[in-house]
Amino acid sequence: MITKDTIIGDILDMDQNTAPYFLEIGMHCLGCPASRGETLEQACAVHGTDVNELVEKLNAHFAG
Repeated sequence: MITKDTIIGDILDMDQNTAPYFLEIGMHCLGCPASRGETLEQACAVHGTDVNELVEKLNAHFAG
């Protein structure tokens, strides 16, 4: 289960098809080592996005 404390790199390692969820919030630097080490909460704070909404989308993706 994905939480706001999950590391972005871990999510991408589990399923690279999650990349569009990050791209749609304006996170276009997924290959950057710094971005891969951020938590969802940190990334959403930087990009002005609701972390809970992203967590829901990602969990739905993995459930599907």
